[in-house]
Amino acid sequence: MEEVKGYIHSTESFGSVDGPGIRFIIFMQGCRMRCQFCHNVDTWNIHGGKEVTADEIIERALKYKEFWGKKGGITVSGGEPLLQIDFLIELFKKCKQQGIHTTLDSCGKPFTYEEPFFSKFVELLNYVDLILLDIKHIDSEKHKELTGWPNENIIELAKFLSDKGQKIWVRHVLVPERTDYDEYLIRLSDFVASLKNVLRFEVLPYHKLGVYKWKTLGIPYKLEGIDTPSQERVENANRILKTANYTRYLDE
Repeated sequence: MEEVKGYIHSTESFGSVDGPGIRFIIFMQGCRMRCQFCHNVDTWNIHGGKEVTADEIIERALKYKEFWGKKGGITVSGGEPLLQIDFLIELFKKCKQQGIHTTLDSCGKPFTYEEPFFSKFVELLNYVDLILLDIKHIDSEKHKELTGWPNENIIELAKFLSDKGQKIWVRHVLVPERTDYDEYLIRLSDFVASLKNVLRFEVLPYHKLGVYKWKTLGIPYKLEGIDTPSQERVENANRILKTANYTRYLDE
């Protein structure tokens, strides 16, 4: 049987913000979302990246295992990892065979109940310890303006994961003039509170660290002139979203 290959953009050896503990991060190549605040636009091209096998990635990651402690492990980010679901299954299955904690960082865009994706996704969940679910915008029309796509299937994914009891961290980027409006934050707060599987809820303040990549690639930057949110607005978002209510789960 031919070994499944994946296409990655890069890796990071000592990630500390993409899941519990110290983690080896794999940034997959390819994404169909076009988020206006994306800081990894160089991962968009689905036909780019470096070809790797699951064994190659695990061998590379295990060199840093001594730094992981009890909570660390491997996180697959992107790009959008679910576009390469066959490789994900292969990688995470082998990770679990070696006792490695697995985290998937996804915006949920590829999710569908249609086959063959859905059966593959259900299989994948057998090997996933934690999902970092990035909810870009709670309003579907505004989500489309912000990312190029509506969000109905992403909301369906969140509900499905709740019903399955799959542990997730919800992450939301706070962008002035896009997501930083109390009415949308209230709606997002109510939706996340309706889920039964949220261990952590994070507000990620918009930043400009990836702007140079847009310019290098010659892509017009849609958030020109928009600054990072003030500390007051970040605190306001955390208050409305009730993120502190979820911190009791941080050790899980």
